[in-house]
Amino acid sequence: MPPMRFSIRLKLTIGALLPLFVAILVCSLVGIYTINSSIVSQAQEKVRTDLNSAREVYLNEVAHIRDVVKLTADAPFTATALASGRQKALSALLAPLRGNERLDILTAVGRDGRVLFRARNPGVFGDDPAVERLLARALAGEVVAGTALFSPEELLKEGADLVRQATIEVVETPRARPSDKQVGRSGMLLVSSAPVRDTAGRIAGALYGGVLLNGNNHLVDRIKRIVYEGVQFQGEDAGTATIFLDDLRINTNVQTRGGGRAIGTRLSEEVYNHVIVNGKKWVDPAFVVKDWYFSAYEPILDLDGKVVGSLYVGMLGKPYSAIKQKVTLIFCGVLLFGSLVGLAVSGLIGSHLSRPIRELQGLVRRFSAGERDVRIAVTTGDEIGNLAGEFNNMTRTLVQREEEIRSLNRELEQKVRERTAELEEKNILLIKTREELVRAEKLAAVGVLAAGVAHEINNPMAIIRGNAELLQMAIPPQSPNREEADTIALQVGRVERIVASLLQFARRERKHLARTDINRLLDEILAQVGHQAPLAGIAVRKEYALELPQISGDADQLRQVFTNLILNAVQAMPGGGTLTVATEEDVPAEVCVVTVGDTGKGIEQENLEQIFNPFFTTRASGTGLGLSVSYGIVKDHGGRIEVTSERDRGSVFRVSLPLALANR
Repeated sequence: MPPMRFSIRLKLTIGALLPLFVAILVCSLVGIYTINSSIVSQAQEKVRTDLNSAREVYLNEVAHIRDVVKLTADAPFTATALASGRQKALSALLAPLRGNERLDILTAVGRDGRVLFRARNPGVFGDDPAVERLLARALAGEVVAGTALFSPEELLKEGADLVRQATIEVVETPRARPSDKQVGRSGMLLVSSAPVRDTAGRIAGALYGGVLLNGNNHLVDRIKRIVYEGVQFQGEDAGTATIFLDDLRINTNVQTRGGGRAIGTRLSEEVYNHVIVNGKKWVDPAFVVKDWYFSAYEPILDLDGKVVGSLYVGMLGKPYSAIKQKVTLIFCGVLLFGSLVGLAVSGLIGSHLSRPIRELQGLVRRFSAGERDVRIAVTTGDEIGNLAGEFNNMTRTLVQREEEIRSLNRELEQKVRERTAELEEKNILLIKTREELVRAEKLAAVGVLAAGVAHEINNPMAIIRGNAELLQMAIPPQSPNREEADTIALQVGRVERIVASLLQFARRERKHLARTDINRLLDEILAQVGHQAPLAGIAVRKEYALELPQISGDADQLRQVFTNLILNAVQAMPGGGTLTVATEEDVPAEVCVVTVGDTGKGIEQENLEQIFNPFFTTRASGTGLGLSVSYGIVKDHGGRIEVTSERDRGSVFRVSLPLALANR
């Protein structure tokens, strides 16, 4: 193929335009990078400031609870009601206060620390409350406020409905920290306690109260309203806030894909280790439930200074991505406009400079057509004039060289004949080498065939041998029919030796049993199958059993089986479709079932009974061994493989492995 030819005019245009283009491109890239970096930096700095504001809202809520409890404890009638110990007096004082101040708990205890009255659960009193760490300081005369964790038992004393409110089911999300916990039952409360003093200034008891944060979105909604003022992007809240108990979202305004609050979702492993484990603030972009956010987390400490959760605020990354995209488009537009202007100017200059070159081109064409008395007038003293002079010298020299070339051609023809003879010899050697390679490939194919033939022959030969031995035992040695029975046994032995030789030739590998996680094995195959067959237009759907037992099997052989089935399914959908890979435990049948389905063209009914036969294939490029080898491996593991197919609706392969091999 001849090289592409470009005119001098085009080259001059490119030469003039390229520096301008490079300069604009470099400036655009630097500008885009600088602006994008500035946008990200400012967004991170803003979310850091937002976290400070959210902390203040959180602390204000704690301060409010402290003020309510302290003012109530300081009121004279509180000491009087507490001293009387009467439920009616305490109820008239504390029950309306709890409702008005929206406290989830408000409890009075005596000087000995025993509960006198619970405003939320009046029927339970006289016990020692489990919040001794909170009351001990209050009974010592100190006002205490902060965050505390209540166990389900502690919450039950304060009210059964608080136990239900604190119970949060764990929701699995992408990138979340792995955990075996299915339900969170502990409660996080904003609490405060204060001493109650009588008229003589002696401590007569204490009050403690608090608000349960589990499932209570009032605080996070208030943070969002104060910090982000309802800013939205494309109908979605741009700012969010969350309170975590350990790694679990107990209240949030982050939404799921379905539009609900993402309560029950968990922190990522990275954020958990940094904030909860190490107790440090974390400010960085993070994937939160379903979107990227500029995020900030800081640990929440209980009254003993222990990290029990975290406070989160985040801004949706989409608005900033839109700004960066807009900036990029502006710079690209400037680059395109500058290039077009430069192209037009360079084109005009190139056209003027290339005119003498085109005249010279016409003379060269005449010289190439056979004219020898061709000369060009030298009218300028620049490079074009020098080129015209060199052209005249060239035409004179070429005439002289033509004769020399004829002589060289004769010598070249002789050398070509010599090289041709050498090439023929090397060709013969190459053909012999290729024949050896084909022979080696045939031997390899025979090895595969031998393994299949040996496997198919062994089972019937064992039956024949058994029946022949029964015949030998049933027929007396002197019987005239004994010779035929002996002949059968002899020939069976000969066939078995032939099969043994075939197996030795095929070098069939043995199983290496080990604990195998089928779900993980399928994930690894699906992650790598794209390197063997294109997945464009194919949707992969996984339907795994969550608690599938591990089996004892040869992982490499099973990988070969499932890789072959998945590749066959992908190749059956050249126009795209849905690949379904599912696992389940069939308890009654005591088997682990792996299903691989496609939505391809299906398998003809007349071929369904032959697809597991060696060397049977419907593809021009297939060997017909894949399914037969897979069938053998599954059978070798004590399982079975089945197929169902409908024309133009796809095929489903079902592999069953016995749970008798499972290591439970």
